[in-house]
Amino acid sequence: MALHISATNPEHPVLLLELPWHLPLEEWPDKYLVPLPRGISRHVVRYARAGDEVIAVKELAERPALREYELLRDLDRLGIPAVDALGVVTGRTDEAGEPLEPVLITRHLGGSMPYRSMFETTMRPATMHRLMDALAVLLVRLHLAGFAWGDCSLSNTLFRRDAGAYAAYLVDAETGELHARLSDGQRDYDLDLARVNISGELLDLEASGALHPSVDAVEFGTEICARYRALWRELTRTSVYPAGKYHYIERRIRRLNDLGFDVAEMQIEHASNGDTVTFVPKVVDAGHHQRQLLRLTGLDAEENQARRLLNDLESWMATQDDYDPDDPLSARPEVLAHRWVREVFRPTVRAVPRELRGTMDPAEIYHELLEHRWYLSERAQHDIGLDTAVQDYIAHVLPKARETLQPVREE
Repeated sequence: MALHISATNPEHPVLLLELPWHLPLEEWPDKYLVPLPRGISRHVVRYARAGDEVIAVKELAERPALREYELLRDLDRLGIPAVDALGVVTGRTDEAGEPLEPVLITRHLGGSMPYRSMFETTMRPATMHRLMDALAVLLVRLHLAGFAWGDCSLSNTLFRRDAGAYAAYLVDAETGELHARLSDGQRDYDLDLARVNISGELLDLEASGALHPSVDAVEFGTEICARYRALWRELTRTSVYPAGKYHYIERRIRRLNDLGFDVAEMQIEHASNGDTVTFVPKVVDAGHHQRQLLRLTGLDAEENQARRLLNDLESWMATQDDYDPDDPLSARPEVLAHRWVREVFRPTVRAVPRELRGTMDPAEIYHELLEHRWYLSERAQHDIGLDTAVQDYIAHVLPKARETLQPVREE
């Protein structure tokens, strides 16, 4: 059988041909591999370099490989946080002509960590709560899109820092199914699997001594259910308001925006007696602040990072002499936003040496610098300014974490 590569980018097949497909993944020489932390997987997984990209290569049977490839592409089209599918390689044989398993190729998610790597040092319970929040948001987003995961777990998730919180990404769609809409039973089944899987994974960490002594593994597994149900209810519940109180609807939409969601479609009905108005969010899309930041500045960030950058942008705009929100002739917000990127955001990020940035992307670096400025200003009882905060952060904060950081590309 001839080697066959299906890829999403015309450049990828050429780059992928340089990899040793005639060898099982377990036997790939170190010169092709990238030493990145890997989570637990039922399949053999390796990180390799293809041109300028780092890719994850997973061996599995042809049918599930092609199916997962298509599901990951569907999730990408739906805007769901998941790893990017780059290709599938089939028709592999070894040097003796014996068949080898096909592989699924995905792009390595920069700045992400599997949960076991995060527990190499005992994780505080407060941080674990933030992981549960991130996983609950991911599961809600999947279910809103009609995707039944079938194996929600910490092992099948990657986490990225997101301005003091975490963003969760699906990394394994092998058991997933995409539907027009999920039933309550399908959602409950996914949620119960998540509870059991997470409790089991935490019990395993407890047995190895990597779990904080105050953490109850079973209780934390149950926590994902409570957090999921609270968020799902807020996003989908029906509200009934007195007629004429239309600002209640606006207040509900703003609350959803604060949670990071936009109402893309809604249903509003007047009662037959005219006394009440019923409001139902019909289509809810995540990424409210991400889209707003991207529209204003062209910067692509995680949701909490975007929220923090927008707050800083708004504060900076208020100091500009040529901006008056009540004057239609003053500088437009889009113009000022691009000036902020050019004069504030990029110079600040670039002031941090590349070798010290590690896995932090530019938005996370900027958030860290804002946090450090706030800390120093509180201590000094006056605003110390961003430039001073940057220099102190470089001198006193980054060197302590240098050994845990890996270089990333510049913004």
